[in-house]
Order: sequence, then C-alpha cells, then structure tokens
Amino acid sequence: MKYISHISSRAVYTTGKGSSGVGLTAAVVRDNDTKELVLEGGALVLADMGICCIDEFDKMEESERVSIHEVMEQQTISIAKAGITATLNARTSILAAANPLYGNYRKDLSPHVNINLPAALMSRFDLIFLLCDKPNRFLDDMLAYHVGYVHQNSSYPKLEFEPFDADFIRAYILQAKQYNPIIPK
Repeated sequence: MKYISHISSRAVYTTGKGSSGVGLTAAVVRDNDTKELVLEGGALVLADMGICCIDEFDKMEESERVSIHEVMEQQTISIAKAGITATLNARTSILAAANPLYGNYRKDLSPHVNINLPAALMSRFDLIFLLCDKPNRFLDDMLAYHVGYVHQNSSYPKLEFEPFDADFIRAYILQAKQYNPIIPK
C-alpha cells in the first residue's frame, strides 16, 4: 500500500488505527492567524481524484467507519459544525487492507465475519482480494531472511530479476486508463 501511495500522482496513506473520523473526512478548526473557523480536509478529501490507502482498516472504530459510507456512496463529505455547512468532494478510490479477526482466516465463515466489518460497508468495495497465508517452512524462512536483510542493510537483497520502476508503472496505468473495455452480450 505504501508503494501504491508513492507511485500514484495523488495519494494519501493513513492507518485505520491512528485515524479518527475527522482525520479521514474534515474538521472545523480555528485559524491561528485570523482566529476564524475554517475547514481542514482529512485524508479522503486530500485524496480527491486519487487514491486513499487505509491500512489496518479492521482496527477502525465503528464511528469512524460510518464516516466512510457517504464517501463510498456519494463521493462527497457533508459537514455541519460550528455554523459552517459544506459539502466537500472526495472522489477517491479507497485501497484498504485488513487482517482476520482471530489471526487466521476461516474459510467456513464469510469475509465480513472473518474481517469483522459490517456487510453493508464491505459491499461498497468493488473488488475484494483475499490473501491467505498457507504455512510453508521454506517460504517463511525466505521471507524472514528478506525482512532481516532489509532491516540490517537498509536495502533489498540482489534479485534474480529486474523489477519495474515507478515511472514505468505510472506510464502503464495511464495507458490502461485510456482503454474502455466493452463486454459483449
């Protein structure tokens, strides 16, 4: 998610655990210089026409999740506080990551039960990808080595392939946006 927030031309990265509903939407604050009340946009407003990456989505308080409903439905944020009434654009794509409720994903339960998110909120997402980790000693050792190497050397170990750089990915996405697929009958 952090990589997406870096390669996107307009993106905001935040965490569900550390963001309040106001931090995601908007707040009315007093300007230090003029002492007047002003609107201050949150992550979803700042990501207008871009991507808002929300990590630890499952750790958000229920009251903060409610504030996201309007954004995902209307692509706006309505605020009425301290005599200020406004509707702000929040035409953003939301990329969210969440963990299973008990640490392991149970295939006998539905995704919204596993992730402990209301079904009404999960239905607002266009795409949901489940990444399930299957225990594998060899792959787990490789992952641990990689993480340890990065922390010790502040760089990645030599790869057997050349990854695409950020400029190539940006150009690829721009090209893909030009394509309007037509689904035949």
